[in-house]
Amino acid sequence: MDGDMYDVIVVGGGPAGLSAALVFGRQRRRVLVVDGGRVRNAPATEMHMYLSRDGFPPARLLEIGREELAAYPSVELRQGTVLAARGAKDDFEVELADGARERARRLVLATGQVDEPYDIPGLAERFGRGVFHCPFCHGWETTGRTLAVITTEPHEAMLALYVADRFSDDVVLCTHGPLDLPDEIAKKLDERGIQVRSERVTEVSGEPGDVTVHFADGSALRRQAVYHRAPTRQHSELAARLGCEILDDGTVRVNELQETTVPGVAAAGDTAKLPAVPDAATLVSLGAADGVRAALWMEGDLFRSDLGMTPAR
Repeated sequence: MDGDMYDVIVVGGGPAGLSAALVFGRQRRRVLVVDGGRVRNAPATEMHMYLSRDGFPPARLLEIGREELAAYPSVELRQGTVLAARGAKDDFEVELADGARERARRLVLATGQVDEPYDIPGLAERFGRGVFHCPFCHGWETTGRTLAVITTEPHEAMLALYVADRFSDDVVLCTHGPLDLPDEIAKKLDERGIQVRSERVTEVSGEPGDVTVHFADGSALRRQAVYHRAPTRQHSELAARLGCEILDDGTVRVNELQETTVPGVAAAGDTAKLPAVPDAATLVSLGAADGVRAALWMEGDLFRSDLGMTPAR
């Protein structure tokens, strides 16, 4: 095999990418991890539902991950951005922003997503600090607090019902304008005593634990926490440019082994989705598991190729 060619290039240095690299490193594969340093949960000070690391700073998790990878000399970590990727199984080439070009037999895409909160002044600035996206990640910490949910999507009104059922008896749904709610959801909101504010939201202000939602009519709603499940987009267009199938929500289609529709390319973490599980949560623990799953399958595929055997599937 070409000495200048890596076995695998992993694009993305978050939980999914580092976990994949750890598997490859332990199998003595020559691996390059290209990390652009753009982590989706950067605003968050804690992560949850990761056994032994509940409440752990996510930035510290990645720091420890990089330290652990240093024990495996075949794994190279490089700060940078992959601008383009081309080629086919057994001979991919990636182009980095600094002009470097590297080749690999396989690719793992773990570039993640970007949250794009509504264009409401003050909302994005408080995302992860007083404004939360996920009741699984932050619900326990908002138990018993006064809550608001900001959404313009009818189906997302279910989030208000959920946090009212699990964590608070004082929840207000803010629809940022008139919203035609399904009859069943509207009925349940009324039964639970969840107020619906349909005025346009003009600003979100305050500090963690004391957030104020301002409305176009001049009124304001003071809450201890706000939930807002922001729209997302892919961090990178590499998957689409490689020809991977992209699902309607913008995620990369994968199978149960994290294989994309392009041979030799896997995708893991928030980047990817199994169509059979359309509403899968995006958690650090699940992202790490995806990376391990992708690497285990890919290692087997590489091994069969080393022996000159046909692919397993």
